[in-house]
Amino acid sequence: MVLKESDPALEAGDAAPEFELPGVDGETYSPSSFADCEALLVVFTCNHCPYAQAKFDHLNELAASYDDLAVVGINPNDAEEYPDDSFEAMQDYVAEGRIAYDSYLRDENQDVARAYGAVCTPDPFLFRRKDGEFRLVYQGRLDDALNPDEEPTEFYVRDAVETILAGEPVEQEWLRSQGCSIKWRD
Repeated sequence: MVLKESDPALEAGDAAPEFELPGVDGETYSPSSFADCEALLVVFTCNHCPYAQAKFDHLNELAASYDDLAVVGINPNDAEEYPDDSFEAMQDYVAEGRIAYDSYLRDENQDVARAYGAVCTPDPFLFRRKDGEFRLVYQGRLDDALNPDEEPTEFYVRDAVETILAGEPVEQEWLRSQGCSIKWRD
């Protein structure tokens, strides 16, 4: 396991990079699939990383708590080297209820992770819908628990989501996320 820290490639106000990815439910998704939501949380994540696993419940809770928020997990890891991150294993995690986001997508060729500048799991990107497009308002930690065995006391993304839904500007400081490095293909 290689611990990495997020390194923002996108800036505040940037449009969500486009993607068209298969979901574990058999559907194909793009940012416009969530156009009826006020906020879109794209989290680069995976099945096997303890840092990502530690955030499953928090992300499930976010997805269940806000009708105007779409929580989208994207798994970019090399599934040949890390079979726990295969599409079939992703489907199992959803079927078992371990992951209950709005969508769990597979970035097989890793182009989407590169477009977003994602480097670790989890690596969250929060967008607000503005003039028909999702614009980046926060990229960084979900909460203040940096290690898998810590309990969070501050919930940065949840606070930012509530700010978006209240129609206020998001002024959350971008605190770098940390987790396992994305498992890139050679």
